[in-house]
Parts: sequence; C-alpha cells; structure tokens
Amino acid sequence: MPPSNPLPPKENALFKRILRCYEHKQYKNGLKFAKQILSNPKFAEHGETLAMKGLTLNCLGRKEEAYEYVRRGLRNDLKSPVCWHVYGLLQRSDKKYDEAIKCYRNALKWEKENIQILRDLSLLQIQMRDLEGYKDTRYQLFMLRPTQRASWIGFAMSYHLLGDYEMANSILDAFRTNQMKGPHDYEHSELLLYQNMVLAESGQYDRALQHLNKFSSQILDKLSIKETSGEYYLKLMRFRDAENVYEGLLKRNPENVMYYQKLMEAKRFSNPDQKVAFFDVYKKEYPKAIAPRRLQLTEAHAQPVFERLVDEYLRHGLHKGIPPLFVDLRSLYSDQIKADTIEKLILQYIENLTSKGTFSADPNEEKQPASALLWAYYYAAQHFDYKKQTDVALRYIDAAIEHTPTLIELFIVKGRIYKHAGDPVSAYQWLEEAQAMDTADRYVNSKCARYMLRAGHVKRAEEMCAKFTREGVPATENLNEMQCMWFQTEAAAAYQRSQQWGDALKKAHEVDRHFSEIMEDQFDFHSYCMRKMTLRSYVGLLRLEDVLRAHPFYFRCARVAIRVYLRLDACPLQDAPQTAEPDTGQSLCLSLFTPLTHQYDYGT
Repeated sequence: MPPSNPLPPKENALFKRILRCYEHKQYKNGLKFAKQILSNPKFAEHGETLAMKGLTLNCLGRKEEAYEYVRRGLRNDLKSPVCWHVYGLLQRSDKKYDEAIKCYRNALKWEKENIQILRDLSLLQIQMRDLEGYKDTRYQLFMLRPTQRASWIGFAMSYHLLGDYEMANSILDAFRTNQMKGPHDYEHSELLLYQNMVLAESGQYDRALQHLNKFSSQILDKLSIKETSGEYYLKLMRFRDAENVYEGLLKRNPENVMYYQKLMEAKRFSNPDQKVAFFDVYKKEYPKAIAPRRLQLTEAHAQPVFERLVDEYLRHGLHKGIPPLFVDLRSLYSDQIKADTIEKLILQYIENLTSKGTFSADPNEEKQPASALLWAYYYAAQHFDYKKQTDVALRYIDAAIEHTPTLIELFIVKGRIYKHAGDPVSAYQWLEEAQAMDTADRYVNSKCARYMLRAGHVKRAEEMCAKFTREGVPATENLNEMQCMWFQTEAAAAYQRSQQWGDALKKAHEVDRHFSEIMEDQFDFHSYCMRKMTLRSYVGLLRLEDVLRAHPFYFRCARVAIRVYLRLDACPLQDAPQTAEPDTGQSLCLSLFTPLTHQYDYGT
C-alpha cells in the first residue's frame, strides 16, 4: 500500500536515509535527515517523519521526546502503517507488550502484507503466549514467504505448541521433502530430532521409532539417537531391544545412573535379590565406576546383604577421605534399618581405628591411614546431627577438630550442627572461623554470609560478600546486578525478622524484578532459535519460562512480601515501632503476589 501522505522524490530519498540510519544505528545522522525534511514548512507535520524522529530519539534515551513526536506523527497520519508500527516499537521497548500488539494490529489494517510488522507481531504473540494469534500470524508469514525456512518452521511450531501434533508433523514432512537441499549438517540434524520430538509427544512411539531409524544416518547427535530409541523401546514394551541399547550406553558411560535404572526397567526384575545380583555384574565389569556400587545399596533390602555392601562402600570412602560421603548416603536414611546399620558400622570403625588403627578387630587387616579416623568422626558428626542428637554430634565433631584443627570442612559442619540446633549466632561464628582459615574460598565466604544473615547480621554479611564483588561498587549493588538471589532472599527474610519492613520489601521486589528480567530475556531467543534451528532447546525454554515463578527463590520472597503487607495492613506503619519510610509500591506488589496468598497461612 502506498503511503497515505507521500513525499516528493527529494524528501522521500531523505526519508529512506533515515530508515537506513536507524537500521545501522547511526541515530545522530538520522536526526539530521529528519530535521531537513521537517524544516520545510510543507512537511513540518509529516506523520511518518515525525514518527521516525521519535523512534530515533528513543534509541538515544530521550524517551519523553520520543513519545511526543510519535504521537504527534500519529495524529497527523492515523492511516499510516509506519506510524502505528513505530508506536508499537516504542511500546515494546517499554515492555508494554499488549499495547504494542494493538499498535501492530492497527498497522496491519492499512498494510495487511507487511512482512516486518507480521514478524514483530509474531514475536510479541509468542512472548505473551497468545498461541492462537501466533498460529494465525505464522500462517500469514508462511503464505507470503513460502520459500523461507523460518516460515515453515514457525508455522509448524505454532501447531506443535497448540498440541496439534499431526498438523505440525505434516508441515515438517512437507518442508523436509520439498525444501531441504544441501548437506546434512547440524541444522538439518536438529530439524529431524525436533520432528521426532513432535511425534513422540503425540504418543506415536512406533512412528517416532521408525522415523529415528530411517533418518539415523542424517542425525549427527548419535547419543540422542541411542537414548531416545531406548525410551521408545521401553514405551513399546520391546524390552530385549531396550536392554541392548542401554547396555551399549553403559559401555559409553558407566557412571550414568539413568542408564542403570532404565536397564533394570527393561530386565523387569521381580525381586530385590535379582537387582543386587545385577549390580554385582556391573561392579566386576566396571571396577572403577561408583554408580553401580551406590545404586546397589538402594536396592539391597535384606539386612545382612546391605550390611556387607555398605561396609565395603563406607570403608572405601573413609580410606580415600571423601568429604561428601554422608551426603551421598543420606537418602538411605529413609529406611530406618539401613540407618541403624550404618550407625553400628561407623561406631565400630571409630572404636577399632582408635584402638588398633584398622576398621575391624581382625589382627591381619592392613593398617589404615590416620586420616581414616578423622573422616569417621566427620561422618559420625553428620550422622547424629541428621538424627537430631546434637550433643553426640558435637562430641564427634570436636574430636575431629582436635584430631586435625586445620581442616575447614570440620568447622563448616560444626556451624551446621548449631544451625540445626536452632542457634544461628554460634553457627555463624563457627563459619566465620572457617572463612578466616581460607579467605580465598568463595564457597565458604558465601556460606558464612548466609549464616550471618540468618543470625540477623545483614551489614556484616554484606561486608563478607564484598570480598568477592567488584571493587569500587557497593556490595549490595553488585549482588543485585549479578542476580544473586540467594543473598537477596536471605536478606529479605532477615529484614522481616528484625521488623525492617521497607528493606524486606525492597529485597523482595529485587528478586521479583530478576524473574521479570528472565522472562523478558527470552524475547531475543524467539527469532534466534528459529534461525539457528535449536528447536528442541527452544521449546524447552518456552516451557521453563511458563513455570518460572514456581522457583523456590520466588516463592520465598513472595511469602516474605505477603507477610509484610499483611502485617502493615493489620498494624499501619505510623502505629508500629518503625521509622522506615512506607513502600509506595504496595498495591503493585499485592497485585503481583495475591495469586500466591492461598498457599501460606499468615503468621506461620
């Protein structure tokens, strides 16, 4: 459609130069050309030029002027698709996506087949999850540009996201057979795997398996082929084929826990003894692998068998000095018999190592290194801490510290014991001592800061974190810039406990902004992933973003904000013993967190 208010050739050439300057980010030059057009009294109110000047000013950070010029341009040319498109771009830059969509739709009323407007509209629709609208827009783009790969892929994906798998597969099939030319490269491989994903999600595992086998020579990700085919064989109850696949995968990576679990599923064991024997085979086949030894402990339920296996596992871990041994075995404590067995063995080790230097009373057993007793104490302290026997846990960790007073892990565990016992002050003091032993250890630094926050020492925690933040910038500012949500979540809770309501809400808002930024950051990937053909990862990203605010950090900060607002509602600030200024964003925050209030009881 021709412009509703066309310019003469000379001014039109200048207008095109404004567009080129905008595309090449030469904003100052663009303003000069706009000025040349608008300085002519005949075109001082030319709508499209005014709109482009506003868009250029927006790129230079002059937002108020930008809106003024764009609105002025619209008033002078309401039928111009350029003016509406530019207004939409301004709204999009301010994250007002609903308003931007309305502007794009108005632009399309006057120029229905404008490719750029349709593309921009489709990006906003997928961002806002308007899947029906996205499908319609991708259909229009497909009809206008049927030779472009992105048109086919976007059209197919619109049906996939709506759950119309058959239509999505048909489009991908047509594209692959009619359009695909050239070498079978990575992008072609990803397209085939994406099509296979569509078939699998439709529940047609037989077709998906046939598709995978048919195009396996064109798919470059051979590991995905094997893992996916194994899943399909299990779904189709072709257990012998599944066994062969997972046995091959175990040769490739004998430490992958999932492969063992899937292989057991394929073998359909009827009793625990078969599972124990199954792991015996792989322990011999892969003697250096830890996974079969650890998984065997989960499946061993007969007490004598479990005791024999865990005895071997514990001795190996204590001899080698593996600090996370307790964390590794902690999941077994859900079975009380297994927990009691481990306790009995650990106490025997400590007794024998203390008196004889060996794990057992056997006089022929080889002597263990002195560190074995240290790690036995270390394990026993964590074991009894888990059982809430604080005094016993402290006795063993003190014995470990007396044995080796230079091991940082011991002081961390002692701090954790005090934390679990409900003494946050002693907990942070022990962590502070651990941190002083190695000031270059970022993990210990962060752990110490967290314990300080839980003890209510917010300023000291900020000073602790400042050792690892950028110099010359306040620690809180740099932590916020790095989206360090664990710190902000703990700080919000600390401020709430000390009744510093304004600071608590400030930290909760910071975390909420991080999640909003993560949601907005996906915008750049809508076109990038379509272009690079990382389609499976892209679908995964969209589904992750849909449940993003289910993350524990968000929920914890939401709970803090809800409780603070309920407290302020019950006791207004002027009546409360509080000097901080009230937060002016109460209504906004309430609107953000109201959907979560039913999950928490006030005051719990």
